Amino acid sequence: MSRRDQINMTDDEIGSYLRNSRTIILVSNGKNGYPHPMPMWYTVDDQNVVYMTTFRKSQKINNLKKDPKVALLVESGDVYQELKSVLIYTEVELIDDVAATRDILFNISVQRGDLQADAGEKIREGMMSTASKRMGMKFTPDKIVTWDHSKLGGVY
Repeated sequence: MSRRDQINMTDDEIGSYLRNSRTIILVSNGKNGYPHPMPMWYTVDDQNVVYMTTFRKSQKINNLKKDPKVALLVESGDVYQELKSVLIYTEVELIDDVAATRDILFNISVQRGDLQADAGEKIREGMMSTASKRMGMKFTPDKIVTWDHSKLGGVY
């Protein structure tokens, strides 16, 4: 077995890692040809589809309208034997619906632990003014690359 095969994460491990991480790096193709990496809060569903929101007039939205291809990165670990990452290659689907964007904001708050999933409708309605200024983003993975060095058992 190759070391690459040893450190791959399973679909369940990917989902768990994404649900328990707080920030993802969204890398879009920015103006002037430079990559535009931005830390983002997000939520993920059971198929490892990632959702985020950002302000409608942001540089990220301008970038994504010009080129929908992105990379998403979640990483952790302070020493080599702890390094763990999920790298997703995908294209964005922009969501220009206020209620759907509000639902994404709500789900992000639930995943982060800021709200309970059974929070009342009043809270959801209160998010509508914020959602109206934002745009939702959906990222269905085309390719996922992972590594979890803790699987090597201390042998490097």
